[in-house]
Amino acid sequence: MDSKGLLWNYLLGCATGVEHSSDKIHYSYSRVVPKSYQLILALTFAVKEINENPQLLPNITLGFNIYDSYANARKTYHATMLLLFTLEKFLPNYICSIQNNLTAVIGGLDAQISLHVATILDIYKIPQLIYGPAPVMNDKTPRIPFYQMAPQEGHQFAGILSLLLYFRWTWIGITVMDNDSGESFVQNVLPLFSQSGICFAFIERVPKYSFLIDGLAMMEQGANIHDKVMSSNANVVVVYGEAYSFLFFRWFPYLSKLEQMSNNVKSKVWITTAQMEFISLTFQRDWDATIFNGAIAFRIHSNNLPGFHQYVESRNPFSVEDDDFIWDFWQHAFGCVFPHRILDEVVGDICTGIEKIENLPASLFEMTVQGQSYSIYNAVFALAHALHAMSLARLKHSQRMNRGRQKLWKGMSFNNTAGDTVSFNQNGEIISGLDVINCIIFPNQSLHKVEIGRIDPRAPPGRVFTIDEDAITWHGWFNQPLSVCTESCHPGFRKKVKEGEPSCCYDCIPCPEGKISNQKDEDYPSKNRDACIPKSRSFLSYGEPLGISLACFSLSFSLITALGLGTFMKHHDTPIVIANNRNITYTLLISLLLCFLCALLFIGQPQKVTCLLRQTTFGIIFSVAVSCVLAKTITVVLAFMATKPGSRVRTFVGKGLANTIVFSCCFVQAGICTVWLATSPPFPDFDSHSMAEEIILECNEGSVTMFYCVVSYMGFLAIICFTVAFLARTLPDSFNEAKFITFSMLVFCSVWLSFIPSYLSTKGKYMVAVEIFSILASSAGLMGCIFFPKCYIIVLRPELNNREQLIRRKA
Repeated sequence: MDSKGLLWNYLLGCATGVEHSSDKIHYSYSRVVPKSYQLILALTFAVKEINENPQLLPNITLGFNIYDSYANARKTYHATMLLLFTLEKFLPNYICSIQNNLTAVIGGLDAQISLHVATILDIYKIPQLIYGPAPVMNDKTPRIPFYQMAPQEGHQFAGILSLLLYFRWTWIGITVMDNDSGESFVQNVLPLFSQSGICFAFIERVPKYSFLIDGLAMMEQGANIHDKVMSSNANVVVVYGEAYSFLFFRWFPYLSKLEQMSNNVKSKVWITTAQMEFISLTFQRDWDATIFNGAIAFRIHSNNLPGFHQYVESRNPFSVEDDDFIWDFWQHAFGCVFPHRILDEVVGDICTGIEKIENLPASLFEMTVQGQSYSIYNAVFALAHALHAMSLARLKHSQRMNRGRQKLWKGMSFNNTAGDTVSFNQNGEIISGLDVINCIIFPNQSLHKVEIGRIDPRAPPGRVFTIDEDAITWHGWFNQPLSVCTESCHPGFRKKVKEGEPSCCYDCIPCPEGKISNQKDEDYPSKNRDACIPKSRSFLSYGEPLGISLACFSLSFSLITALGLGTFMKHHDTPIVIANNRNITYTLLISLLLCFLCALLFIGQPQKVTCLLRQTTFGIIFSVAVSCVLAKTITVVLAFMATKPGSRVRTFVGKGLANTIVFSCCFVQAGICTVWLATSPPFPDFDSHSMAEEIILECNEGSVTMFYCVVSYMGFLAIICFTVAFLARTLPDSFNEAKFITFSMLVFCSVWLSFIPSYLSTKGKYMVAVEIFSILASSAGLMGCIFFPKCYIIVLRPELNNREQLIRRKA
């Protein structure tokens, strides 16, 4: 193609098998990729439109040269030097034409090729427009300027992750190319997937494709990879590769060792990245590819270009001038030969030129501009708009033109003929999104691509990733693909991670008693632990049989105690009442009456006041009762000792000693309760965990230590009282109240010793009931053992209530 004014060079970094330098074509390989011709047509179509547009670059005609990199570093460097200097001979740093100036380079298709080109172009400050993702460029060349026509890979990775999470695919396989880009993906991207709960069944590194180089080793390695991928229980495989990586995967159905043993090998959901193309070599055109049916591919966003379809249809080897690429494309695409293009004997069909490009399968050629070819089209126009802007600037400031030739303007924006806005950010990266494509492969191996979603970085949050699930056609193996290491646990079961396995692999074990997978504080699980049922509130109330029974016992014992007190007060002048120290007896009876009544504080819904009074009132009143019993016991012992001639003990016998004992013992307990209320008082609380089906309304003791201090102090007084009474049990029968006290304290201590384990082993309202029962039982034991014999004598045997009977000694 003719070039005037400016010479624009294009480096096609792919294995097309041809090298176009000036007007010469050199045939390189018998195995070419016909689909690469679309990249050339996107280039020529864009140049044609620009040169025919009088508003863009007037008086300037763009020209170009195309070189093949051969996917080889040495030949890439050589091609780059040819672009920079003479076209006929390789003379580095020599330019014989002052009219054909190199303005920019577009290429290459793979990141590694772009890196090789950039190391040369950077020396001469020639900008490079890369039409494929270039992670290696970002990692290794932070100071080399380049302009990326593909969206940032980060958007693509976020889209893949969103896709996996949308379908809840948490157990996937990974295949990457065995190169720097693949390793960067494994090291930098996969950890981000793991943080979102994605686990990996395998990570396979695919050898880079090369023609007939270590072919047998590649086939064997490919067979191993295929069998590992297809035998895995991961139904989703993410493939991160380069433009022609798919040529390797086309071998999969023919590499399998499993295929030889089974005719029904399951398929996978293949997710491919934007730089990969579904392509075929010439001899692969009829190969079975249905294993990839239903694949989901990410593609650089593209739209139909007006006139491109007709432009492609018009291409014919006999009618198109200055297109030497079309001859080789035609031969390989249609499987025919042009006799005048070969020197050997003609073998096979003769190309007639009437073959239709639109009849070619999509794996060989597509009639629409997509992916990389769309990026090339935009790259040509981006360069044209930048040159146009520099031409206008030169009219005003000539020096700006010199600086502009060394770099493209950042922040440039324009609308292409497809209606898309093409713009760059300050880093020279195109601001664009990606399309999500569903690849449908029919039994006749024809390929149909359906757009099912979009990644738009400029969309509002929550709309960046969109997908139409109903538009997806899955492989026939699947109804709805599921890719998990372990299926979700059924209701009533919970996960238990397997030791040494990824977090996505777990066992399902029954939920603990009272638990459910989605437990809420206000709900509890049903019997089968498969549903949540509202919890009921539980407390010992007056409206239930247990509460009513305990309340009745409390009132009954209170009435009996009141009658006993009344009986003693009515017969207060009788010898038996006088002999029992009336004041201490009245105090003991009143304290027992209050002990029975204080049990009512434990019944009913806990309130702030009742919680404060429950344990402290019970502790102080019981301390009064036990201290009264202790005072009576000590008084009895001292009274007996005082009857001995010459005893000095009688000086201690009297009301003062008994009152001192009662006051001292009660004062200590009152002090403990005061400290309790001042530091950590009890308060109303609820317990939603102890009982699966109930929320227990209770009084939180505040300080458990202080509660047990109160109980322990009562136990201490009871043990002292029991010990003293036991030692005094040998007093004369007629005046041996110590025996009754001993027996009453034995009952008291037995009740409270059994209270501790019973209290700790019960929950909820039954714990409260245990304490009420202990209060009533111990109080009733004191009442019955100490006062029932005396009331019996006073009421039923009054003849025994005399002084002579009381002082009669044991015979």
